[in-house]
Amino acid sequence: MSKEVILTGIRANNDLTIGNYFGAIMPIIDMAVHRSNDYQVNLFVPDMHSFTTPIDHSKLQSQIMHNLRKFTAAGLPLDITDVHIYRQSHISAHSELTWILDCFTGVGEMNRMTQFKDKASKLSDDRVSVGLFNYPVLMASDILLYGASYVPVGEDQTQHLEFTRDIAERMNIRFGELFTVPKPVKEQHEFFGNDQGLRIKDLMDPNKKMSKSDDSDKGVIFLGDSPDEAAKKVMGATTDSLGSIRYDWNNQPGITNLLQILALLTHRSQAEVNNEWEGKERYGDLKSAVAEATTRFLNDLQAKLAQVDDNAILAKLESSQAAMRDIAGQTLLKVQKAVGLR
Repeated sequence: MSKEVILTGIRANNDLTIGNYFGAIMPIIDMAVHRSNDYQVNLFVPDMHSFTTPIDHSKLQSQIMHNLRKFTAAGLPLDITDVHIYRQSHISAHSELTWILDCFTGVGEMNRMTQFKDKASKLSDDRVSVGLFNYPVLMASDILLYGASYVPVGEDQTQHLEFTRDIAERMNIRFGELFTVPKPVKEQHEFFGNDQGLRIKDLMDPNKKMSKSDDSDKGVIFLGDSPDEAAKKVMGATTDSLGSIRYDWNNQPGITNLLQILALLTHRSQAEVNNEWEGKERYGDLKSAVAEATTRFLNDLQAKLAQVDDNAILAKLESSQAAMRDIAGQTLLKVQKAVGLR
């Protein structure tokens, strides 16, 4: 490959929220559009990762297409040659390399993964799968098969990236130069910028990020919500009793979250929005402004969604998967030869 590779995932399951839209979808689209002149951009659907914790398997395929439509409606380019969109499970090298790397990975290494401990603690023992335990090895395969140098990772994935670097270096020392070692976390943050941590908060509990809740969706705006339904959620958002609008995450997280959402939805700087609203006393007016902006945003996105061509998405998937099978196959064969399987 003549270009360095950037690799990131497009969520396979779960409904997407406005938090996902501004925190993940738009940064991925921006990267695909603006980095593809200088880099090969691999956007893969981690469908095998999606059931490391229990899901409804009967809905997985429809959810994959559902989310790809949302990305496409938001502007994901299907016509750029060096942007590849592919499903992990359609390239068997991911599974095959994972098994090989498993055999050079220590149980102690996996036991130290805090994300495993986190997720496992929320499940009964009989529902904690080996797949969840083994997740970082599959993630390492996702990266190493394509020689990816750059992988945007959040705080919860930094351990996995460091493991990927460790296993790549371990295999290279033992068997020769098999893998490109991805850049360390510090260089990743310098490359992508330090604003990867955008977190829109839950409308009902502004001390936690907006994500699908098991008990209530009242604080979550999904991209598939009707505009009226979303507006009602905004109007019911938790605020405080201080009676003055301030951008202050510590003392007024609910109000601050609404100000952040308003800035994002209206494509204005946070400073401009704060300057307009800070010092005002009527929380209801702020909620109304956010509700109106949310309604406009969802109407526009859902109109674009209705025009998405599924055949264009499927054609892009097929062409990208063919190209990625070739690249991944070459890497896998090199590893198979090195460990004596070929």
